[in-house]
Amino acid sequence: MYDLYIYVLVMAGVTYLVRMLPLVLFRKPIKSRFLKSFLYYVPYACLAAMTVPAIFFSTDYTLSAAAGFIVALILAYKEQSLIKVALGACAAVFIVERILTLFL
Repeated sequence: MYDLYIYVLVMAGVTYLVRMLPLVLFRKPIKSRFLKSFLYYVPYACLAAMTVPAIFFSTDYTLSAAAGFIVALILAYKEQSLIKVALGACAAVFIVERILTLFL
């Protein structure tokens, strides 16, 4: 029973520290170009690290996931809107899975 409270308190403490430490450690404006560019790309790297593995384990077949991923990359590279990228990836996964179910 009390384990749950301990888990919640530890998670709250970690969350608070992660958000509070940058404010305490970096009081002056950051002038380093390297550090600024590093911090600029951190959200994109974290998003990719969380999203890409989920892509390949969210479908029945890895091949259909790869097809959807490739279609999404191509559409995003061509600067299509987010809805077009998402619909294109979903359509690719749907079509490839239908084809694979016929042959497997």
